[in-house]
Amino acid sequence: MTLNHPSFTILDGGMGRLLERLGAPFRLPEWSALSLIEAPDYVTQAHQAYVDSGADIITTNSYGLVPHMLGEKRFAAEGRALADRAGRLARAVADAAGRRVLVAGSLPPPFESYRPERFHADGAPRIIASLVAGLRPHVDLWLIETQSSTAEGLTALSAVIGDGKPVFVSYTLKDEDGRTGPAELRSGEPVDEAVRKTLAAGAGGVFFNCSQPEVMGEAVRIARRTVNEAGASAAIGVYANAFAPEPPSDTPYAGISDIRADLDPANYLKWIESWLGDGACVVGGCCGIGPEHIDAIRTLREVRKAP
Repeated sequence: MTLNHPSFTILDGGMGRLLERLGAPFRLPEWSALSLIEAPDYVTQAHQAYVDSGADIITTNSYGLVPHMLGEKRFAAEGRALADRAGRLARAVADAAGRRVLVAGSLPPPFESYRPERFHADGAPRIIASLVAGLRPHVDLWLIETQSSTAEGLTALSAVIGDGKPVFVSYTLKDEDGRTGPAELRSGEPVDEAVRKTLAAGAGGVFFNCSQPEVMGEAVRIARRTVNEAGASAAIGVYANAFAPEPPSDTPYAGISDIRADLDPANYLKWIESWLGDGACVVGGCCGIGPEHIDAIRTLREVRKAP
């Protein structure tokens, strides 16, 4: 199965904020998982909105299906079944699309987003295995998302690398306001090292997500150069968030982040064009990027294809 569209592939946008806009049940710490539990029809609506907007890939609503968001008791009792539900909902929308739409199985950080120091290699496989078991029958590819370190990313990669489905690892980058210096994962690892390790472990490509758009371009350029130097054909993807800059906090899920007013579809599209020029071949959006942004990306592709 090839991922790449003849020009570029369009990934969907964020799930949590779209569910909130649709009126779905929404609170912390469950985040997007709450709709899956209490009102799954909203999840179907969200997937359909992205298909209608032109997404080539929709992502399962499984990001919140981890113990620190569901609670350990609910995860143990319902985690696999909820992952199965997430996969079924996405698969049904993709199959009814009337065109080729792929389903990406989202594998999130098993402990906490943006916190590489909280990753525990011994405990991660149990959490990942539950998600994989529920999602596997329904997905076309694996998208290991918002990984803050290669230890996180490669642990998840090892759980799915042999099952015959393409696997893509997406890293989140240091993006504090006014940041200067080389592109790094949130762990401090240089992007080029992360790309080399990830490709060597068998990934079909390296993406960058859930960081501010300002830090994405350098990472894409480094990744493209690293892929080219390796003589590989790996995909490079990017999907930024629209969060306003905020100081680090020691309190997990202290509140719902504000969304930047300057990342409307027209302005976000400028970033998309820049990333495509930098060497990305898969583009979409993360938190706060919605169907209207994806529709703008589809229009860009149609314009590029026009004679």
